[in-house]
Amino acid sequence: MALVPELLPELGRRGLQVVVETKAGEQAGFPDAAYAEKGARIASRDEVFGADVILCIRCAGANPERARDDLTRLSESQTLIGLADPLGQPGHALELATTGARLFALELVPRTTRAQAMDVLSSMATIAGYKCVLMAAERLPRMFPMLVTAAGTVTPARVLIVGAGVAGLMAIATAKRLGAVITAYDVRPAVKQEVESLGARFLDLGLGGGGGEGAYARAMDESFYEKQRRLLADAVAQSDVVITTAAVPGKAAPRLLTAAMVRAMRPGSVVVDLGAERGGNCELTKPGKDVVDHGVTILGPTNVPSTVPYDASRMFSKNVRTFLFHLLDAKAEDDILREALVTRGGEVVHARVREAEA
Repeated sequence: MALVPELLPELGRRGLQVVVETKAGEQAGFPDAAYAEKGARIASRDEVFGADVILCIRCAGANPERARDDLTRLSESQTLIGLADPLGQPGHALELATTGARLFALELVPRTTRAQAMDVLSSMATIAGYKCVLMAAERLPRMFPMLVTAAGTVTPARVLIVGAGVAGLMAIATAKRLGAVITAYDVRPAVKQEVESLGARFLDLGLGGGGGEGAYARAMDESFYEKQRRLLADAVAQSDVVITTAAVPGKAAPRLLTAAMVRAMRPGSVVVDLGAERGGNCELTKPGKDVVDHGVTILGPTNVPSTVPYDASRMFSKNVRTFLFHLLDAKAEDDILREALVTRGGEVVHARVREAEA
């Protein structure tokens, strides 16, 4: 849900009237009555799209089927704020531009200290990093912690986490709490200290060169990934669980695990591919499906935050609230608004999105 009831009084104090689509928050644990109690008006989708500012979770390219249905509901006087995948699906941004509406894509908010409270991607990655470990633990046919019992000693599960961004670091913390022995790898050597502070061993392949913009690693060429896969193979084969989290904005997920690497793992092992929505970090991944190959289970979950809808909604809402207030208070476009603005006045105005269209 893009806005939770607890934040409505803050909007009311700013003179904003809130209209909420009927049953929009129900599956996340926020019934219509909770919104009405805080002063919102419950209405149909058509009525909601009569508002001056429309807050949504996924719009345009991030939700192409539903978003196309909503195009006829938009006009040039409206502002749309949500996740829109404009770099990955620039054609949908172009379609939305024809309505004349202003679109702010939250995934384009710069990942700077000043914009930290608006960083939806980090919020959702935190949830995904937590939940992916639970998914792995549920499917792994052994326990994560070491146990010393009268029936003998249970050795801890060995977990390899590839990618130590926000999702990867949360995965490390969660796996550590469950008692696993953790190794983590990232192309950015600078994250070694963060990895080790959470109790994992940092795997240094001696490649380097992966520093990127903000919290992301930059895309590398295929020769780099080929060498990376070769050096990662031993660590993958020794692991009971491999979690991959690598992503590059607006591009297909880098291929980090080959079929041969997965098939070298012990039967019963589990791979959780958080890059599945972008095609997958693993060659065997099928987005939205579970695959079993040579006894190894490969999970390709998409939209993982939606599996924890209550807290995902609360975190997303606070990011959106902060962005909305920043928009209302801004006397002119600053770097935050300029980077997030995709369409205005019937045109795609974001340079990187225009380049992606070409």
